[in-house]
Formats: sequence, structure tokens, C-alpha cells
Amino acid sequence: MTEQPHAQLDWDEQGQPLSRTFGDVYFSTTSGLEETRYVFLAHNQLAERFAALPADGRLVIGETGFGTGLNFLCSWQLFEQVAPAAARLHFVSVEKHPLSRSDLERALALWPELAPWAGQLLGQYVAVHAGFQRFVFDGGRVILTLLVGDVLDALPQLDARIDAWFLDGFSPAKNPQMWTAEVFAQLARLSAPGTTLATFASTGFVRRGLREAGFAVARVKGFAHKWEMLAGAFQGAPADSGKPWFARPPRPSGPREALVIGGGLAGCATASSLAGRGWRVTLIERHAALAEEASGNPQGVLYLKLSAHGTALSKLVIGGFGYTRRQLERLQAGVDWSACGVLQLAFDAKEAERQARLAAAFPSDLLLPVDAGEASQLAGLALEQGGLWYAEAGWVHPPALCRLLASQPGICVLTQHEAFELRRADGQWQAWQDHQLLASAPVAVLCTASEVRHFAAAEHLKLKRIRGQISRLPSTSASRALRTVLCAEGYVAPPRAGEHTLGASFNFQRDDLALSADEHADNLGMLRQISPALAEALHVDQLDPAALTGRAAFRSTSPDYLPLVGPLVDAPAFNRVYARLAKDASLRIDTPAPWLEGLYVNCGHGSRGLITAPLSGELLAAWLDDEPLPLPRAVAEACHPSRFLLRELIRGR
Repeated sequence: MTEQPHAQLDWDEQGQPLSRTFGDVYFSTTSGLEETRYVFLAHNQLAERFAALPADGRLVIGETGFGTGLNFLCSWQLFEQVAPAAARLHFVSVEKHPLSRSDLERALALWPELAPWAGQLLGQYVAVHAGFQRFVFDGGRVILTLLVGDVLDALPQLDARIDAWFLDGFSPAKNPQMWTAEVFAQLARLSAPGTTLATFASTGFVRRGLREAGFAVARVKGFAHKWEMLAGAFQGAPADSGKPWFARPPRPSGPREALVIGGGLAGCATASSLAGRGWRVTLIERHAALAEEASGNPQGVLYLKLSAHGTALSKLVIGGFGYTRRQLERLQAGVDWSACGVLQLAFDAKEAERQARLAAAFPSDLLLPVDAGEASQLAGLALEQGGLWYAEAGWVHPPALCRLLASQPGICVLTQHEAFELRRADGQWQAWQDHQLLASAPVAVLCTASEVRHFAAAEHLKLKRIRGQISRLPSTSASRALRTVLCAEGYVAPPRAGEHTLGASFNFQRDDLALSADEHADNLGMLRQISPALAEALHVDQLDPAALTGRAAFRSTSPDYLPLVGPLVDAPAFNRVYARLAKDASLRIDTPAPWLEGLYVNCGHGSRGLITAPLSGELLAAWLDDEPLPLPRAVAEACHPSRFLLRELIRGR
């Protein structure tokens, strides 16, 4: 993954931004607002189309060149003015060089009438790194997916059906790579017949290229001093992915109602994302409160375990980190979360080598290498190693995040109820506890970690449980100097409510949740490794491991450490339908997958749930509502519940 630097700007006498890289303006010097409304909103007929949206309908806008966000904010403003209350707006935009937050704030200050919308964008404009970045506004009514990267890297990864295109890169003469046949082919792939398009550009090769890609475009009068612009619609055929086992299932019939089973972070995030789209959700939790199992620790860490090779897991982690970090802005800082930063210490030579590779692969605003002196200054306590500094990371109280997500309007929480069985009857999934019917709905989502396998439809999923135990240490006057989370093979956080959280152990043998003195002792040993000075400040040598408090829970993880998120199939039927792949994995088979109508799963997040589970709720909702995916298509496929069935078929098992 290469660095995507922020846009380099100059500012003219009127206070308007110019791109130093491309030597071009971001918007008309006559009136950026009126240009946007004329070129993009009017020539895509957005006022009429927004007003005509049905209940629970949506419109998806695609854009090349996010720039200052002006087009997005104008679209949002118009949508809010004329669209029905239950309608939704999706806006997907590509930007290679996103503005820094300070530059974005300065640029948006030019349009006071957009302040109500600009303020909300600025309020979430944190952790915007390379890849797919998801922003949710107005309780889920307006969604922005920002693709940070080169247009020809980003668009081929996008899985969406666009209704209207804004082509707003810098001018073809100054930024020709934004206006190529390859880009136009991607626009066509992502369009349906009738998808509209508008652009300020009218250059001959742009017009010819769009026509060759299947768009019928014509020159029309341009804005202000510009003679002409282009507008038109797609007349080609919709694209086919060619992978029916990973295709989108038919949208479930019946009312937009869902059961979500499991009240941990995955279940609460799923319920929140669905409710934000107008679904009525029944969230079923077997304990007396939400987040009583693996999501119940007093402090969890936003820790980005990355690979320098741009793996699916790294892309999920970076997108998930940004999404979770924006969600945390809604919690009470200092009580429910802290943006205190995370230091990942280079505790041995192998780890130091790994960190050097990461520092070469990722930008310094995501992770910054620091020496022992710099690390000690950041931490507020003496450290013997340097490491990587994640300035935007920190700790969170997971139960508070779960409660926030589950408080979304449209969610009914049933605690102290356990769904032992799911039955399908009359187009509904029924959740049963012994002989009691708890609830029913056309859609059910299983979010019970490794225990999803207790349901017959999910028993084929590959999951394992790993016990983890945290230790709770009362803070001291000396330990309260710790200002940031410290990580090595475990972690210790600055105090919350007078306690440090320390852990967590990895125990593959034990299958119970009784507190273990041995695991407390291991946690204390890990603390000595992280910082002898902090261990001394906490009087570790005087502590009796058997007397410590803490909690244990099971992490649920898959063999490839990616979560399982998406629709479920009838596993025996799947093996029959695609049996020929065992002889030829490249064989094209058009037979639709044998989906279990309306049955989905979101589980297997391991120790990364704070980062991966909230965004996976968005991914699950996108599967269900046939929306633009919040992740690259290849990452969604890498998280698909059917992936292990497919691999075993191909390997002939």
C-alpha cells in the first residue's frame, strides 16, 4: 500500500483553493455553488428524482474527484429539501489526494449556507486513510463512501450500482489520467441502463470515450463563461460478476424486519446499520444486559495489526479503524473512550523488522516510527524500546459503544432470552427458546460468535474459540502518569475509573471462564516486558496473582483470521451445485447459489472486533439492501461465509 499524501493547496486573493499538483481550481471562480447546481444537480435531474423516490427508496451518486466535498454537500442539501423522509442518499466518491482537515475547514468556510452540512462532515473527518472510508450521517439516511486512492485502483474494487455520475476531476488537459478509456469502462461497469452522467468537460476525446463505453452524451450549454459541457445517460448492458457463489442474493420478500441474535458488538452494530436504513430490528441477547461476553471488557484497544503487503485483512482493518473512530466521536470522551494514541513497542528484533516494513508501507499520519526516548515522552513514563505510534488510536469502553449502537431508533432489545433454535415458516425466521416463540421476521442475522454453529444452518462454518483473560489493576499516583496505550504481546491502558486494564491472555487449551491465577501472572509478566517503570509504579512484585480481579471471555476467530460476514447457503446443496469446481476451479458456472433466504451471519472477529465489527454491520446491511459495499469487493469476498466451502471444493476435500 503506497502513501496517499494530502492535497497540496495554494490560496488565491479571494481565499479560494488551487491544486498545486495539477495547477487547477477546485471549482468555478465565478460561483462554485451555482456551478455544482447547474452542471451536476440540474443535468442529472436530481431535484425531480429525489422528490420521486418511494418510501425506503434510495439514489446512488458516483463521483470522480471529491475535492472539497462541495458536490456532496450540495447534493445532501437538495436531498434534505425535497426527498421523502424515509428515502436515503448514497454518495460514492474517488479522491487520490484528500484535503487535510484544516484545509477542508478553510475551503468549506467559503459557503456559509452549507454550514449545517459542512459541520457534520468536518465532525467526522478523522482517520481518513487510503482505501474505502465510510461516513454515516443523519442516523443512516445519508451515507458517504470515500475511495481514497488512484481512480484506476479504486473503481475496479467498487461493488455498486450507480444511478447518477458526477465527472469532476481536474480538467482533462491537466489531469488526463482521470479521463481515460479505462476509467470510462469502469463507469459503464458500475452503471445500469438509464444511469445519468454530467461533466463540465466537453473535450472531443472525452465525448468519444464516453460514447464508446456505452454512454449517449451530448454537448449542452456550459456554466458561466464555459461554452459547453456534457450530459447524457448509459445505454449499455449491466455487468455480470461471473461468481454466482459470491453474488448478491435476491432481496428478501416481506416487510423490512429482522432478527439479530447476539447482543455483543457484532450484533449491536448489525442492528444499528439495519435500523439506520429503516428496518425494524429485534435484538435478542441471552444475558441480562448487552456486551456481557467478549465485548464486555472495561477497556478495549483500537489496535491496527497490519501487513505491509496490502492484504484483505489490512484493507479491512484500515477501513474499519476509520469507521469505528468516527463512531467514537459520539461517545463521552475520557469516560467511554480516549483518543490517547497507541504505542506498539518493538519488543524484539523480529518485531522491529516487521515495524520497519510497516513504516515504509504506510503514511506517517497513520503510523510513525519513534525511538525509545520519543516513545517515553509520548507515554509519560520511561520505556526501554521504541516502536510505532498510532496517534489517532486509543481505548474504548466496549459496552458503551454497544449501548450507543443499540439505541438507534427502530431497535427492540430482548435481554435474558436465548434463541436455541431457528425455524423457517411462512417466509419468516422464527427464534425459539425451548417451546417459546421469541420473535419472527423475514430476515435473521446470527451474531453469536463461535456459537453460531449451534444453529443447523451454520454448523458448517469454520470457527474456533480462544480464551482470553484481562487483569484489572488499581492505579497509583505514579501509574496515572501513563498517557497512552502500550502494546507488546498484550496491552496496558491508561486508567479508566481508577483502574488499568491489562491483558489479554491467549489460552487455546481451557474451555471454561473461571479466573486463572496463572493467566493473571502471565499478564503481570507481560507488563514487566512492556515497561519495568510502569510495573514498578503499579507495585507488580507485591501483587498476588490469585487475588487479582479481572474477567475472561472467548474470542471467536476463523482459520484465516478474517470475520464471516454475509449471506448463508444450504451447505450440502452448495457442494452439489458447484461440485464441478473440484475438477476445474476456473470453470464458469452460472447456477445461482442455494441461498437460505433471509439468513445472514456476522461473527468471527477475534481480538479485532472493535475495528472490524462496526464496519461489518455496514457490510451486512449493504448485502441485505443491495447497496454499494463499504469495502473493496475482494475484501467482501474474503469475508464471505461461503469461502471455506468453496476452498474445500476446489481442493477436492
